[in-house]
Amino acid sequence: MIIPMEEIPQNHCKKTKQIMKIMQTQPPSGRRNSVLTNKPLDNTEPQTSNNTNIINHCNNTRFLHRQQSEEVKLAALAISFNVRLRSADMPSAMQERAIRHARAVLDSAGQRRPNPTLLARSLKKEFDSVYGPAWHCVAGKSFGSFVTHSPGGFVYFSVDSFSFLLFKTEVHVIIPPSPKP
Repeated sequence: MIIPMEEIPQNHCKKTKQIMKIMQTQPPSGRRNSVLTNKPLDNTEPQTSNNTNIINHCNNTRFLHRQQSEEVKLAALAISFNVRLRSADMPSAMQERAIRHARAVLDSAGQRRPNPTLLARSLKKEFDSVYGPAWHCVAGKSFGSFVTHSPGGFVYFSVDSFSFLLFKTEVHVIIPPSPKP
């Protein structure tokens, strides 16, 4: 989709203003300069329209702002719930679900001392029911681990004095060979 230059807001972002300034200095024909670097394009680079470069830049900028916004929201949640996020390879929404669930289970224990096995079971069952099977959870005050996880399926965090390690593995169905006649 190509947007006419006059429809692109010039105050969109700093990079868009730089691109617009370079585009105004581009020669109308002949050898073209890169819109992003203002250096001559060589023959190996595909020449894209200036509008496409601006659209790609704006889309990338929106994605980064959205991602940073999710991280800030998660950080604020962690602070308000007294959570320390130690390591994660998981989308922010899933991390938020894990943190909220762990906090809720710990709060439901009240004055009683929480049972780490019950904490782990509760978090595992929550993730199994929402995100499918093969989730594993370790909870406690002191433990070591060395695990292999599926991409996007790992989070390690602490709530108060309890640590939680939640990770997903792949499930492979094993079909026994049929008996030979």
